[in-house]
Amino acid sequence: MTRVLLVEDDAAIVAHLTEFLRQSGFAVESVDGQQKAISLLSEKTYDLLLVDIGLAEGNGFAVCAYAKANTDIPVIFLTASGDEYSVVSGLDMGADDYIGKPFRPRELVSRMKSVLRRWNNAPSLFTAGNITIHAARGLVYKNGAEVFLSALEYRILLLLFSNKGTVLPRSRIMDEIWDVAGEFVTDNTVTVYIKRLREKIEDDPQNPKLIKTVRGVGYRVDEP
Repeated sequence: MTRVLLVEDDAAIVAHLTEFLRQSGFAVESVDGQQKAISLLSEKTYDLLLVDIGLAEGNGFAVCAYAKANTDIPVIFLTASGDEYSVVSGLDMGADDYIGKPFRPRELVSRMKSVLRRWNNAPSLFTAGNITIHAARGLVYKNGAEVFLSALEYRILLLLFSNKGTVLPRSRIMDEIWDVAGEFVTDNTVTVYIKRLREKIEDDPQNPKLIKTVRGVGYRVDEP
C-alpha cells in the first residue's frame, strides 16, 4: 500500500482528504506543521508527500527542502489557487507537481498516481559525456561536482538524457513540462531553459557538444 504523508493545517481538508485517499487505497498519516512533518520524515518511510505551502507553523517550502535533501520521495504541493509565486518557487526547489485549491479529490489522486509512475518507472542513472543524472534523488553532476538546476531545467534535461540520440520536437518538450508549469509554459520557455541548461552543463555553451539543436525540429543529446 502506498504510504502518504499529508502536511495540512486545515482540519476539514485533512478529514475529508484522508478518508477519500484511504478509500482509494492509500495509507495516510497527517500532521499540521513544519516541525512535526520533518520529525516524521526523519523517523518513518513514505512513498509520497502532500504539502500545503501555507502552514500555521512554518511552511511547506521547508518541508519540501528537507524531503528532497534527506529522502527519496516525490513531493506534490497544495497551493492557493492562482498563487503564481508559490507555484514557481515550489517547482524551482524540486517539487514534482502541484495542485491548486480548491481541488477535486479524484483529480488529486490522478496526479498522485502520475507522479508515482514517473518516479517508480524511471531508470536511476543517465550519463552523457561528463554529465551524470541520478534520477532517484534528482541530482545532476558534472565531472563529479553537483550542478544545481531548477525543477523545469531538471525535467527538460532528464527528458533529453532519457531519450539520448533521439531528436525531441519542441512540442514534445512543452508537453512534458506542461503538467508541472501549466500556463507558464510557452515556446519561448523551451528556448530560455535550453540556453540556461547549456550554460550550466556545457564546457562551451556557445558551441554545445551535448545538447544539439536540430533546426526546425527540436533538440537531441549526443555523446560528445
